[in-house]
Amino acid sequence: MDVQQAGVLPTKRAENSSGRRPQVRTTLPSLQRVRSPLTVLPAALLVLLAGCGSVPDSGADPRPIATASPTTSAVPSSAAPTATVTPPTGSSPSLRPRTSAPRRPVAGNPAGHAAVPASGRPVDTSRPDRVVGTGTAASCTSAAVVAAVAAGGVITFSCGPSPVTIAMDRTALVDNRSARVVLDGGGLVTLSGGGSRRILYQNTCDQARVWTTSHCQDQESPQLVLQDITFANGNSTGDATDGGGGGAVFVRGGRLTVTGVRFTGNRCDPGGPDLGGAALRVLDQYQHQPAVVSGSTFEGGRCSNGGALSSIGVSWTVRNSVFRTNEAVGSGANPARPGTPGGGNGGAICTDGNGYVVDIAGTLIEDNHAREGGGGIFFVSNDRSGQLRVGASTTLARNRSDGFETAGRPGIFVLDSTTG
Repeated sequence: MDVQQAGVLPTKRAENSSGRRPQVRTTLPSLQRVRSPLTVLPAALLVLLAGCGSVPDSGADPRPIATASPTTSAVPSSAAPTATVTPPTGSSPSLRPRTSAPRRPVAGNPAGHAAVPASGRPVDTSRPDRVVGTGTAASCTSAAVVAAVAAGGVITFSCGPSPVTIAMDRTALVDNRSARVVLDGGGLVTLSGGGSRRILYQNTCDQARVWTTSHCQDQESPQLVLQDITFANGNSTGDATDGGGGGAVFVRGGRLTVTGVRFTGNRCDPGGPDLGGAALRVLDQYQHQPAVVSGSTFEGGRCSNGGALSSIGVSWTVRNSVFRTNEAVGSGANPARPGTPGGGNGGAICTDGNGYVVDIAGTLIEDNHAREGGGGIFFVSNDRSGQLRVGASTTLARNRSDGFETAGRPGIFVLDSTTG
């Protein structure tokens, strides 16, 4: 990858009294400093940044990371709530592969054929615990969605035969006592934040959602599965919980699986060095297992960092998906340069931490933009134990980095186990 590490000086301090990890100041040599159109500036340019945010560390040692050289195919540049329907006792489904008839796909890369791990495949929702709606669009309300998500279990929709948009007047909150929450829109349902609110929130360390263990940052449940549904126009601007971000969906703790989901037009704060994820912000997955995204589309997201995805110390498995026209709109990187709000890293994907892996295959990443580093992908492993793996079946095209990117990897900034 031709990235020299001489002079890289990561500093990781202990948590402060608030429990938050202090900013990490990193000096990065051997970068391409670029403008639009891309112009290479002197390689000795020093850029200060720490990544995409800071949250309390989990306290657990990261799992060992296997090393393998990634390859990239790069192209230059409301009404009252409706009653929920509960099946007879004993009919609750398991998270097994879906056996019901396939629905019209709402998202994903049709040219992607990478194998999807079992944990990332659609699940059978033919015998739901709860059904939102009674067969008409009018019966599918925000209040019904909020009530169903709070109750947990497998949730489907009965809103009629045509596509329907449900305007969310409240954020749906996952109760941490739920073993799992499966939200299946059947390819017809859009949940809209109306540009004014986050759509879905799960946080095992939020006492308001009930603490269920003494190790909230590392617990197996709730298992959240989102499939065949659209999240549109979510907005978490101004919400600073655990660092903020997650314009459509915020997840801390448990496990997350996203399959066949479209995220479009979502937003989070436009400035700040320590927040991100216009579509998804994810923290603290159980036993360092990856959040899995398959057959999904992320487009038109805008946030200070990570116009689509953002996380701290979380591994990701991304398969057969599309990231398009997302933007990291902050400026000043991290720590913020004087006179700037900070941010601007990772037009589509912004991750940092230590021993974590981002593994992408069968995916199209195009026309994303970062005002600072990594027009398509920004990946920093502070101790260089993590790894970014971009499979040969993934294409990056026209991802613009106004500030910096790694030499020889258009649209990508990476510091990982392969870079020294």
